Amino acid sequence: MEECVVRLIVEYDGSGYSGVQRQRNSPSIQSALEEALSRVADAPVEVAVAGRTDTGVHATAQVVSFRLPACAARRDCEAWRRGGNTYLPEDIVILRAEHMQEGFHARFSALSRRYIYLLSEAVPERGLNAKRIWHLGRQLDCERMHEAAQDLLGERDFSAFRSSGCNSRTPMRNLINARVSRLGELILCDLTANAFLHRMVRMIVGVLVPIGAGKAPPSAISDALQAGAFDASLMPTAPAQGLYLCAAQYPDGTCFRLPAPLLGSRYV
Repeated sequence: MEECVVRLIVEYDGSGYSGVQRQRNSPSIQSALEEALSRVADAPVEVAVAGRTDTGVHATAQVVSFRLPACAARRDCEAWRRGGNTYLPEDIVILRAEHMQEGFHARFSALSRRYIYLLSEAVPERGLNAKRIWHLGRQLDCERMHEAAQDLLGERDFSAFRSSGCNSRTPMRNLINARVSRLGELILCDLTANAFLHRMVRMIVGVLVPIGAGKAPPSAISDALQAGAFDASLMPTAPAQGLYLCAAQYPDGTCFRLPAPLLGSRYV
């Protein structure tokens, strides 16, 4: 039977979810999307996603794909966007929908993923950004952090930056870009790789922060990579709320959207 592939660009606030992956007894982004899209299609829909996001992690450009018989899927793309949003909760929104060539898969067709982690030197904040930025309440040296982050570049064994629950078959990853910079009141840790291990970005940020605070040397990154581990009691994993999946690259281009606190900025 002839099938059609639909690609969605989805943004969500992950604060109220156990992550993107379907869970048996807790809410997930995947379950919410599948329920909404199944109602639009009037048929079961199973989705694939470009990158994993854990509990409390956000996405501004999560790429989602699903397959349906052509007779069910060959409808106007705007109908998928509007219809899906009708049945989705307010903290998940479909930004764009488009038909793709046979064989496209959100995860397996992706060439790279890009995450941005947002930090603030301000004291911990209540209100809108409390669950969207990690507020540290101390000063950081961005140049020192950026210098240290360059030791991450290239294809290497990232065993030091994977959780004990990571089920990837290999710790080898190719980090394409690592940038730490200041933008107004925010500090951005911007990482791009072919793929990421479980909690890899948050663990990297967990090392960069004490480097920026002067509590660890810039060599802490290279030392951890060489040792295959680091002292989590001294450099704990960064919390989920500052992390955003903001881009996925495909042969036909890059799906990219800045996190809400940065929209309207010149940061690219």
